[in-house]
Amino acid sequence: MNRYPLWKYAILAIALVVGLLYTAPNFYGEAPAVQVSSGKATIKVDAALAQRVQQALEQAGLAPDFVQFEGSSVKARFADTDAQLEAKDAITRALNPDASDPGYIVALNLVSRSPAWMSSIHAHPMYLGLDLRGGVHFLMQVDMKSALTKKAEAISGDMRTLLRDKNIRHLGITREGNAVEVRLRDEEALTAARNLLVDSVADMSWTPSQEGSDFRLRGVLKPEAAFKVQEQALKQNITTLHNRVNELGTSEPVIQQQGLDRVVVQLPGVQDTARAKDIIGRTATLELRMVNESAEAQAAVSGAGPVPFGSERFLERSGQPIIVYRQVVLTGDNLNDAQPGFDGQTQEPTVNLTVDARGARIIRDVTRENVGKRMAILLFEKGRGEVITAPVIRSELGARFQISGRMTTAEATDTALLLRAGSLAAPMEIIEERTIGPSLGADNIEKGFRSVMYGAIAIAVFMCAYYRLFGVFSTLALSFNLLLLVAMLSMLQATLTLPGIAGIVLTLGMAIDANVLINERVREELRRGLPPQQAIHLGYEHAWGTILDSNVTSLIAGVALLVFGSGPVRGFAVVHCLGILTSMFSAVMFSRGLVNLWYGGRKRLKTVSIGQVWRPEGGVAPAGER
Repeated sequence: MNRYPLWKYAILAIALVVGLLYTAPNFYGEAPAVQVSSGKATIKVDAALAQRVQQALEQAGLAPDFVQFEGSSVKARFADTDAQLEAKDAITRALNPDASDPGYIVALNLVSRSPAWMSSIHAHPMYLGLDLRGGVHFLMQVDMKSALTKKAEAISGDMRTLLRDKNIRHLGITREGNAVEVRLRDEEALTAARNLLVDSVADMSWTPSQEGSDFRLRGVLKPEAAFKVQEQALKQNITTLHNRVNELGTSEPVIQQQGLDRVVVQLPGVQDTARAKDIIGRTATLELRMVNESAEAQAAVSGAGPVPFGSERFLERSGQPIIVYRQVVLTGDNLNDAQPGFDGQTQEPTVNLTVDARGARIIRDVTRENVGKRMAILLFEKGRGEVITAPVIRSELGARFQISGRMTTAEATDTALLLRAGSLAAPMEIIEERTIGPSLGADNIEKGFRSVMYGAIAIAVFMCAYYRLFGVFSTLALSFNLLLLVAMLSMLQATLTLPGIAGIVLTLGMAIDANVLINERVREELRRGLPPQQAIHLGYEHAWGTILDSNVTSLIAGVALLVFGSGPVRGFAVVHCLGILTSMFSAVMFSRGLVNLWYGGRKRLKTVSIGQVWRPEGGVAPAGER
């Protein structure tokens, strides 16, 4: 009746080992490290960079604990800060021979001291949030009005091209805010223009009007189109910010949307607010230029001659020099979209570009005259330009065209991202700024962990005093619950904040409720005069329904916080939801396993240690301990 099959004990043992294994990295602390990430849009960090870093350290006579490639950066851990500083200098010299034009960002950082074998199985500690580690916090507001204005300007340019191509004469096109208005000579021209624009510019709703002999057609962005423009602008800005904060070397930046037009940027471990603001507010520009393929340019590429007049020398992604003309064909202001795709005939990866009407006109003229020649796409940031790609022009291009050439699917996706997110889609303004010092973060950690420890000790003392041995089982189940919760947060690489610690404390309080229900149910069955083995079985069976109902309702509230909340609220909700799941497993299955292990093998069990079992006046004495 009260015996578990072997497979259930095996599940509990595996859960215990996994919990210990993935919780352990949180107790090792942090060690000084050097982080190497890409400093240019055209340089990609991969596993081969880890070998270069290892060689640079060996040549400098430095022995790191390990060098590993993780995510989009390479990290080398050291025993002390002196070795860390020496390693930074050695790696910088090896990877950035030209200090004025660094290709990689070499930053100081902190990583876990956990053994390398733990890292190899992805056993990492939880990240610490801004309030626990210190750093800078920005709340930025996106100027959505500018994004909508930019869209309306692009549409007005497209309208001029469309009306001219269809030979529809007009008296002028004006823009007022997000509305575009075209004046026409007569009703016939009005009808023709309306039919054309309704089919070609579906993002606008068109309304005709007449003032005397003046016919007008007014277009306003549809609500769904305006929402899509705002959503894309916000996503592009967030992507651009992600690319830029890598330069700060922060281990786990938080960049997330808040509301419809705001972005929260949290940079744990960064204390230089001025540098953070400079990098976040930096602008990048995109340019299209023709490649100089003359004999003088070829000589300049090989180093046998100077760069021809009116040209400049850049590097391609492969590191090969390329000579391009100074004259700019097109800028990123004319680029509407860039998405990865596949060629319809060869099925090779491509990048599909869409430009506005003015850009289409320029592209059409330039490509018609330069078929068979190369056109370079450059990204300029901090005054330095990098060639993203330089494809050959196969035919005359228009508003929509694609670039290709020996690209993998990943490279096509990266190129589209660089073209699309090279600059901010709409201006952003910092409306809130906070700096939290590392000493305050350490104080928050100490107070938070003390609250967890004191709360757990108080619960354990009460349970053991009130429920005796069953209280000990409940305390062990509570410890198992805390172990599983921390392990799951570590496996998910969640960011722990003060609200998260509050969620852990609340989870401990809620988890013990299930054990109280079980113990009281067992007492109730003992009061009825049932044998101890049957009382234990029925106590767990009857308590399960109540435990499930109460936890499901709490889980629904937690999921609502997770879906609709943001920032600290969402951090609390993550811990709350995981804590409910782990508490149900530990309170029912783990504590039942302990009880079965202790009492299940006793055939003639007369009493159980569950504290004082009160019975009605004159009733039958219960079988529990009195």
